[in-house]
Amino acid sequence: MRIVIAVTALLLAAVLFTACQTQHKVEMAPVEVKPIHITIDVNVKIDRALDDFFGDIDKAAETVEPPSGPKDQP
Repeated sequence: MRIVIAVTALLLAAVLFTACQTQHKVEMAPVEVKPIHITIDVNVKIDRALDDFFGDIDKAAETVEPPSGPKDQP
């Protein structure tokens, strides 16, 4: 009787261990890399024109001397 129980327990354990086994198969498809086109609008011409325009004003402001302050009159 003990042999029957031992064999049954071993068979049950073997069935449980094989039932819990999983198998996974993962396939990787080749990755295709394509170039990315990016368009950036840079208004350099307008920026330079504004710098030239305001640059003349800034140069004129640097040459003007501010007043030395209020003069006290006796």
